[in-house]
Amino acid sequence: MIKTSAAALTSALLLLCAPAMAADLSAFDQPGALVEAPGPWQVRLRALGVLTEDEGSVDGIAGSDLHYSDSVTPELDITYYFTNNLAAELILGTTKANVHTGGSIDSLGKVGSTWVLPPTLTLQYHFTDFGAFKPYVGAGVNYTMFFNQKDSGPFTDMDIENTFGAALQVGFDYMVDDHWGFNVDVKKIFLEPDWTAKLGDTKLSGKAELNPWVIGAGVTYRF
Repeated sequence: MIKTSAAALTSALLLLCAPAMAADLSAFDQPGALVEAPGPWQVRLRALGVLTEDEGSVDGIAGSDLHYSDSVTPELDITYYFTNNLAAELILGTTKANVHTGGSIDSLGKVGSTWVLPPTLTLQYHFTDFGAFKPYVGAGVNYTMFFNQKDSGPFTDMDIENTFGAALQVGFDYMVDDHWGFNVDVKKIFLEPDWTAKLGDTKLSGKAELNPWVIGAGVTYRF
């Protein structure tokens, strides 16, 4: 009697467990079932082209203009995903820019040079319906710091002021797997800092209308 009851109980347990065991075994048959899912953090290493608007002015001088050198620089950004669609991205990089006179004051030549540090924070919406192709749009704020400023030619005491600006962004990641991918990114930063300098004993002031396009391409890693 005891043996019969034990056999019946064993059979019942096997029948109850069979669906769960089958589900577990089928999971091993799925490609990538044992691959760890990516976490909320992502980093990118990109090469950036910084293309300025090449406009500006000196107060009180009609037809005055300013020009700035374009540059290529490495950049690191860090992204945190709140959901699959919403993320925040912090962009870090620095580059050097030269400032030249133009227009009616073109003959005065180079005003000086400065290093530019423009950390930018954007809130992004990521589209997730296109498989490995993952486009996104973003908007945020930029705070640009100008440091190691150096005068040139007849100019002295050049000072470009740190300033806030708005930023718009569009781009995409193409993911090779759950962690690695390629990235292309375009930003428009609205940046018009005030500046001052001396030309002999005359103090000049004006606005540097940089408003750069920032175009980047690089590698993405999600972890």
